[in-house]
Amino acid sequence: MADRTWIRWGAVLGFALGGFFDGILLHQILQWHHLLSLVPGVDTIRAQVVWDGYFHALMYGIAAIGLWGLWLARGHAEDRRGRGLLGAILIGFGLWHIVDSVLSHWVLGIHRVRLDSPNPLLWDLIWFTAFGLAPLLVGWLLLRKPRAGGGRYGATATAVLATLSTIGMAAWSLQPSDEQRFTTLVFAPWVSPADAMNAVRANGGRLMWADRKLAVMVVDVPQSERLLFYRRGALLVSGSGLPSGCFNWTRT
Repeated sequence: MADRTWIRWGAVLGFALGGFFDGILLHQILQWHHLLSLVPGVDTIRAQVVWDGYFHALMYGIAAIGLWGLWLARGHAEDRRGRGLLGAILIGFGLWHIVDSVLSHWVLGIHRVRLDSPNPLLWDLIWFTAFGLAPLLVGWLLLRKPRAGGGRYGATATAVLATLSTIGMAAWSLQPSDEQRFTTLVFAPWVSPADAMNAVRANGGRLMWADRKLAVMVVDVPQSERLLFYRRGALLVSGSGLPSGCFNWTRT
């Protein structure tokens, strides 16, 4: 079996990748839930997005720790085959979803996988099995039966791929959809209504809908201008013109 230090840091990186996958897919793309969807008192889009941001910041930190640990362990691992590192990453990926399911879904009850489902437990179990148990089992098998050869070059290639995947997920989390005409904007608490409107005008946008405080807006804006809102205090720039998924229960 691969060196335990190598496995440990690979699993830490995989844990962070699991969190990124969960946050980007479920919180942002599918919008099935947010981190604190079922927490009383956290009932605005702004608050939910802020806590999702804290969650992603935590995943950034965990990923950085995992990558740094792999870098420090590069000269001490007895078995650094790419297959073994991939197994460790898959174990961490599966562990994230197991921990999230048990702690967030069933013990604390701060969210469920799909809030708009008539049977949320079914979706919890599907996610737990497909993205928790299955990667954990595959990772364990990869570590139990490493192939000969590969050596440091295979492990290095796997580490580089994992690093690029982490960077890619971070970049993807900032991308709004290109298939929607309208864009939903959620501004930070320190952005005044006047500054929010100025941001829309400056980016060539047209206001379609807004809440009373102009903290949440739906605008018609050119696709090339969407990402510029992040420079003007936006916490979320979504390609969905109408709040969807668990946004439907949010009161603004």
